[in-house]
Amino acid sequence: MIKVDTFKENAFLIELMPNHSLSGFQRIAFFIILFGTCLVIGIFFFFMGATLVLPFAGLEIMLVSIGFYLNFKWSRQKELISISPELVKVEKGSLIKNFEWEEFRAFVKLDVQYNDKSKDLYFVSKGKKIKIGDFLNNDEKDSLITELTNIIQKLNSIVPG
Repeated sequence: MIKVDTFKENAFLIELMPNHSLSGFQRIAFFIILFGTCLVIGIFFFFMGATLVLPFAGLEIMLVSIGFYLNFKWSRQKELISISPELVKVEKGSLIKNFEWEEFRAFVKLDVQYNDKSKDLYFVSKGKKIKIGDFLNNDEKDSLITELTNIIQKLNSIVPG
């Protein structure tokens, strides 16, 4: 998901997040329904005499829980890109900021590298490459390229002073 805001005159904030079909409460409700169904089936078979079904149902619940946790953790990623006439700033993290990079806009170049089936977007400055939007799909990366190009053209057209 790409969200572009203007937070000051000629200063832009781009928020990047991975797509996810379920959010907060919906995820928990889905997991509880899945957990409950598996538990009811396991208990039913336990009382019918198939005692090994219940431990394997518990193992299944544990493995699905781990998968849900990893997916929830991945989908909390967030990247903030702020672009002003003077600076380009990239912040990455989930609930807390894990990475921050800031550079003068005059030294920063947007680099798009084409792979076999995807594109990689980088901000390049002074020999350092900062990858952005790694979790976006190709259509979203195209949209991000368009947005960044429009913002850069708008900022380049501003007369200094």
